[in-house]
Amino acid sequence: MPTHQQIVVNGVRLHYVEAGDPRGPLVVLLHGFPEFWRSWERQIGPLARAGFRVVAPDLRGYNLSEKPPGVDAYRVGTLQEDVAALIRALGGGRAHVVGHDWGGIVAWALAIRQPEVVRRLVILNAPHPARARQVARKPEQWRRSWYIFFFQLPWLPERFLHRFGAWALRGTNPRAYTDEDRRLYRQAWDQPGAATGMINYYRALRRSRQVRRKGAPGGQVRVPTLVIWGQRDVALLPEHADGLERWVPGVRVVRLPRASHWVMRDEPVRVNNLLAEFLSGSST
Repeated sequence: MPTHQQIVVNGVRLHYVEAGDPRGPLVVLLHGFPEFWRSWERQIGPLARAGFRVVAPDLRGYNLSEKPPGVDAYRVGTLQEDVAALIRALGGGRAHVVGHDWGGIVAWALAIRQPEVVRRLVILNAPHPARARQVARKPEQWRRSWYIFFFQLPWLPERFLHRFGAWALRGTNPRAYTDEDRRLYRQAWDQPGAATGMINYYRALRRSRQVRRKGAPGGQVRVPTLVIWGQRDVALLPEHADGLERWVPGVRVVRLPRASHWVMRDEPVRVNNLLAEFLSGSST
């Protein structure tokens, strides 16, 4: 059974769930918006049974993890440092890193800027930063990204979080989210400070795009990488998974035509098989 733990890394207290062999290869599962560690509940057990030490944290601002005040506390570079510090604190030195949505954005940043802590990288429906800049020029992607602009407003997005979350969590599999899942998600969103912490990810992202750091890496990823993409994503165009070889030599891209943005909930068996195969090193 998974155990619940807490740890202080990079100056923030993180809650995480752990399962599997403590001597096995470390796999860190990073959730996205508006989820929390439970987004991976259908992957944790199978990966643990495959011999991995599985850790699924609540990212800062979410559920039972600490929620620092201020937008600047949620910049991608800070989130990336949280995960790097978590990997080091757990004694792994390096880990397989799997990220979905915002967790995928953080995972991309980690592999680009701190590849020494990443063994293998798996991304599920999260855009590579350089490819995202290209696709963002398309009017259709602007239309799909309407909520990012809404989230820049003060206080109002927090008031609509329950409604937006209920609308967003719609998989193509009718069993993707049960009534009990939705209850637990609402409970997580209602944790004190969680709504603002979660939405501050988007507020900080906009600020980061407006003021880019000089000398930022060009987006090259040198670790073995698997991208799993649900083609029925209503937020991200499928073109985000095209042409990644420019930045990620040898990348493997698997497109699941019947899956939505919530790919690991829509097709858990297929995703679990892909993860176990790739992370074991039996697939390149």
